[in-house]
Amino acid sequence: MSIEVVYETHALTEDNENGIATGWLPGRLSERGRRNAVVMGHRRRDDGIAAVFCSDLRRAAETAEIAFGSTDIPVLYDWRLRECDFGDRNGTAGDAMKRDRLDYVDRPYPNGESHAQAIARAAAVLEDLPSRWAGRRVMVIGHLATYRALEHVATGRSVRELVADTFIWREEGWEYRYGTTEGG
Repeated sequence: MSIEVVYETHALTEDNENGIATGWLPGRLSERGRRNAVVMGHRRRDDGIAAVFCSDLRRAAETAEIAFGSTDIPVLYDWRLRECDFGDRNGTAGDAMKRDRLDYVDRPYPNGESHAQAIARAAAVLEDLPSRWAGRRVMVIGHLATYRALEHVATGRSVRELVADTFIWREEGWEYRYGTTEGG
């Protein structure tokens, strides 16, 4: 039995607006981001979503709270959906992070993790979903690492290729259907 996954990134943050790579820092939604989260809620609350799975980092949690806090849709927080841990470079300039990101595909950032580790961590959430949500439509709210994990599992594209790609945000998000094998 398959599972439908709707993915959207957390709403716009102050760090996004200032060109900062937040990483594992909490981050805060900007005023525009809070408005984006309201729009997400209106767009998704009657979309057949059975549950929302969300990164526990503050910017993602705040997005989910604004979008779904007044609904009966359960919001379940999972640390595995976090952004890549840039270690000592959490909170640094995004342009610098983009320039050398391929150096950290398999090698961890100092006191952090590699992109491959972050993608594997987030992909593990997908393995758990069918145990309770098979045949249902769920939403995931996360970060760039979460998106890369979903793409990696759905398309089989390599981690290096996903990290090398330029990410283009889509207001309507992405939708995936994952099949499960017999017995799980």
